[in-house]
Amino acid sequence: MAVPDLEGARVVVAGMGVSGRAAAEVLASRGARVVPVDDAAGDVLSTDELLAGDVLDRTDLVVASPGLAPHHPLLRAATERSVPVWSEVELAWQVRVATSGGAPAPWLAVTGTNGKTTTVGMLESILQAAGRATAAVGNVGTPVVLAATDPTLDVLAVELSSFQLHHTYAMSAQAAAVLNVAADHLDWHGTLDAYAAAKGRIYERAQVACVYNAADPMTEHLVREADVVDGCVAVGFTTGTPSVGQVGLVEDVLVDRGFARLRHTHAAELGTLADLHRLAGPDGAVPPHVVADALAAGALALAHGVEPQDVRDGLRAYAPGAHRIAPVDVVDGVAYVDDSKATNAHAAAASLASFAPGSVVWVAGGLAKGATFDELVASRRDRLRGVVLIGADREPLRDALARHAPDVPVVEVDPGDTGAVMTLAVHEARRLASGAPADAVTVLLAPACASMDQFASYAERGDRFADAVRALREEG
Repeated sequence: MAVPDLEGARVVVAGMGVSGRAAAEVLASRGARVVPVDDAAGDVLSTDELLAGDVLDRTDLVVASPGLAPHHPLLRAATERSVPVWSEVELAWQVRVATSGGAPAPWLAVTGTNGKTTTVGMLESILQAAGRATAAVGNVGTPVVLAATDPTLDVLAVELSSFQLHHTYAMSAQAAAVLNVAADHLDWHGTLDAYAAAKGRIYERAQVACVYNAADPMTEHLVREADVVDGCVAVGFTTGTPSVGQVGLVEDVLVDRGFARLRHTHAAELGTLADLHRLAGPDGAVPPHVVADALAAGALALAHGVEPQDVRDGLRAYAPGAHRIAPVDVVDGVAYVDDSKATNAHAAAASLASFAPGSVVWVAGGLAKGATFDELVASRRDRLRGVVLIGADREPLRDALARHAPDVPVVEVDPGDTGAVMTLAVHEARRLASGAPADAVTVLLAPACASMDQFASYAERGDRFADAVRALREEG
């Protein structure tokens, strides 16, 4: 793809959210003539207004928000006119600046259906332990384009969604990881194959290592399909005993047999499960998906050249973010846990697995994004004591529960009660939890759905849940 000269170029920035505003700022600093477009903002052009005129005919480039699917009218019109469409990530790659070492900061890139934010946070902590100036950027943090134009950063820990990768063409990560692939965002991509292919773009032109999940054959397939730099190696991560070319777990020790000099006969220690104690579940054990994230982060950091002890120190220092299996309170012997970040079935399954059989009153629902929930309910029905359904897309969850967990009580909260939805949900959950012995039940918010039908973000959804729990305590 030809790279337009940004000086004097007319660039449409489609979507003026956080990444769009950052893109517009950097483009303007490079001398581009920026045309902002946003259907939700009244002070800039809307898509209809743009398409009604001839602006697109005189446009050199479109930088698209990750929220705009390929079939969006503006992007379709740009494609029909042969106007290049970039993601903010592609723009970041094209405009990155040199650091004090004379070259742009390398990128360590992470994608996957679940675990991205945790893995990138762990990776950032490891790199900091190794003395690198770094930042966790991308999907839910600082826009990549701002970090890529910051000459003070030595290396970037980059979280990328399938949306961001779809219109990314030139990125060449030092190392890249796909943590897992499960059905998600099918309303945006259309099919699971298209979704997986978007994830797989992260491996293209990888320089040192492609990190994959040994328990997820799709991730290894994506590595095999990728066109990488000569000498780039595939490194798997496993929560079992690793083979040569993998990082994994031996008893309670995280070990490296992917990069260690004597990997054919020895494993280098990267840390222990005790180093991850801050991420332990309610039973005191570190959940397998957290161990997997730690191993993936360690592999990426090793590809960058850190020492094994840096991996240990970074994992030991890492503290989990909010809304990820976060205890909120215990009221009348019932624990309330916020895992609002569980925005799809794969994440909700991992969350439910952290609790004892029959112990969970599950608060679920929202925007299903075209997903189905039969596998989730069938595999985790033993954990359920009751279910409270919220959100716009309750039907697919309701139907899956009727098929696979017909004996589990299900209560629905009217989606019209947007302002009070969590108050109502928490009260219904309390009722379903009543009668159980103290400390035997957990009310778990793990929605398996996106939040935007009723909340601004998964964070706001989790905050409203916590507010409702605190109000419950005050009620007595």
